[in-house]
Amino acid sequence: MLRIAGLAGNRGRNLMHIADLSPGGAELAVVCTDDGSAPVLSSAADRGIPTEVVERGDDESRADHESRLRARLDDYEVDLVCMDGYMRVLSADLLDDLPTTLNVHPSLLPAFRGEDAHEQALAAGVRTTGCTVHVATEELDAGPIVTQEAVPVHEGDDAETLKRRVLHEAEFKAYPRAVEWFAEDRITVDDDGVTVEGDEAGQFPARRVVSDDRRRTLRYGENPHQDAALYADVASDEASVVHAAQLNEGAKALSYNNYNDADAALDLIREFDEPAAAVIKHTNPAGCATADSLATAYEDALATDAMSAFGGIVALNRPCDAATADAIVESFKEVVVAPGYTDGALDVLSEKEDLRVLDVGSLGDRTTTLSEKPLTGGRLVQERDDWAPTRADLEVVTERDPTDDEIETMLFAWRTLKHVKSNAILFAAGTETVGIGMGQVSRVDAVRLAAMKADEHAEGKDAAGAVMASDAFFPFPDGIEEAAEAGVEAVIQPGGSVNDDDVVAAADEHDMAMAFTGKRCFRHD
Repeated sequence: MLRIAGLAGNRGRNLMHIADLSPGGAELAVVCTDDGSAPVLSSAADRGIPTEVVERGDDESRADHESRLRARLDDYEVDLVCMDGYMRVLSADLLDDLPTTLNVHPSLLPAFRGEDAHEQALAAGVRTTGCTVHVATEELDAGPIVTQEAVPVHEGDDAETLKRRVLHEAEFKAYPRAVEWFAEDRITVDDDGVTVEGDEAGQFPARRVVSDDRRRTLRYGENPHQDAALYADVASDEASVVHAAQLNEGAKALSYNNYNDADAALDLIREFDEPAAAVIKHTNPAGCATADSLATAYEDALATDAMSAFGGIVALNRPCDAATADAIVESFKEVVVAPGYTDGALDVLSEKEDLRVLDVGSLGDRTTTLSEKPLTGGRLVQERDDWAPTRADLEVVTERDPTDDEIETMLFAWRTLKHVKSNAILFAAGTETVGIGMGQVSRVDAVRLAAMKADEHAEGKDAAGAVMASDAFFPFPDGIEEAAEAGVEAVIQPGGSVNDDDVVAAADEHDMAMAFTGKRCFRHD
C-alpha cells in the first residue's frame, strides 16, 4: 500500500479528496501543516488521519524548520509526499531526503506560474486553463510534469468561479490520477523527467480529453421537465445530424429526441450501398428496405409498420427526389434525413410546416471508429460494430441449405438487425423488413412480437416464407418453434449456445434452413 504524507497550509481539499478516494489503494498516512489554525487539521481528524503541526518560529532558520519537519515525517514511513497549498518552496536538501514530492498548480504549466494563476489566466484572455501535477523542485512551479487536466474559461468568469472549476473539474481528476499511477508503480522519475508506463497513444489511451462546443440550447430533453443542450465536435467532418443544415428554416428546431432518433436513422441507412430507406421510432427501426429506387425502398420500409411509423424519422441514403417526397408527406413524420434533395423534393417537403428537413451532405466513408456511452462517474468506449457477414461467413448447420434468395435476405436482415435494441428479432423478405421484435427481456417474446407485427401491422406482407434474424443465439428451441408457427422458413443467428444441437434439430424438423454467423450484434442503447 502506498503511504502518503500530505503537506497543506490551508483547507487541503485535494488531500482530503485523495483520502476519500484512496486511488490505487493509497493511504494518507499523515497531514502536516505549518499553520496551527489550518482547517485541514479538523478535516483530517474527522477522517481519523494523524496530523502534525510544525510551525516556523520567528527567528528559526529555514534549514532548522525543514529539519524538524523531516523528523516528524520520519515517524510515518511514507512513500510519497503530496503538497496542497503548502505555501513554502522546499529546499533541494529536503527534497533529496524526502520520497518523490508532488505538487498541484492551478494552471497548465509552464503558463501562469505563481500564486495568482487564475488572475493571470483571466488577464491573458485564454479560453482554456487547468491544472498541472508536477514533481516539486527548488524552483517554483517548474518541476517535471506528471499529468495535466484542462478546463474551459467561460465568459463572465472571475477568479473565484475559475478557481472553483479548476479545483473540481481539473485538480480533483489529475491529482488522484497521479497518485494512482504511483500506487501502481507505473511512474519513473529520473534526470530525463517523468515516464508513465501505459500512458501511450492508441485507440484506447490511458487518458481521454474530450472538448465539445455547445451548438444550441434545446427546448427540453427527453421530457419537458428536463433541460438539454446540443454539443458539437467541431473537428468532425463525417456526415452527421449535428452538423446537418436544416433546409426548411421556418420549421421549429429539432428536439433532443429528434436528434437522437435522427442519428440512429442515419446510422442504419449507411449500412447499404443500394438505395435504402428507414423509418425510425425511439431509435428503433419501424421498417427498413432497399430497392431499385428510393421511392420503392421507402414504401417497402413504411409498409412494415405504418402505424408505428407515425411521427417517426425517415432516413435515406440517396438524395431525396420528388417521388419519394410525395410518399413521405402522405403521413405525419417529424424529420427527414438525406444526403441532399432535389428542388422538386424540397418544394413538396416544405409544404409541411412541422416536418424538419436535414441535409447531411455526402455520406462518404465512416471516419468515426469508436462509440461511447456516458455513465455516472465515467463513460464506456468501444469500437463501432461495423461488422456484417458475407456469404463466406455463413456456416450452414441444417440439413437444408438456404436458397440464394434466402441468403440475400439473411445478409440484409443482419445489417438492419444491428440497429434494433436487444433482445432483437427481425423478420425479412427479399430486402425489406416484415416484422421487428425489439427490446424484449426474453428472446422468445421478441419472436412473438416480430410475428405479431408481421401479421397485424405489416401492409401487403406477412411472416409466411420470411427469414428470421436473431442478434444472439437461441438458448432453447422454443424460439424456433414460435418462428415456424409464424411461417418462417430460414434463420440467421450467431450460434454458440450449449443447446445448439437441439435448436438445429428443431429447425430440421420444420425443414428450415439455418446459418450461423459466429458473431452476435447486441445493441443495448
